[in-house]
Amino acid sequence: FYPLTGMSKDVQQKLIDDHFLFKEGDRFLQAANACRFWPTGRGIYHNENKTFLVWCNEEDHLRLISMQMGGDLKQVYKRLVTAVND
Repeated sequence: FYPLTGMSKDVQQKLIDDHFLFKEGDRFLQAANACRFWPTGRGIYHNENKTFLVWCNEEDHLRLISMQMGGDLKQVYKRLVTAVND
């Protein structure tokens, strides 16, 4: 688990630029007071290849993301099912 608290700004920006990490909430989330404790309690789990991610407490409590380059949907789905079942 890589919590946002304590994560360097450089590492955080690199993950955001690579679309592996979420940014602080937009004006709608801020208006709903969803960002009031930012960044406490927020972070990311990911595998070594960054083909499976779990975003913790972005908009949703958990967001599971299984992805890879190319069109092998079977492999992407298999990775997701394995993660959920384990």
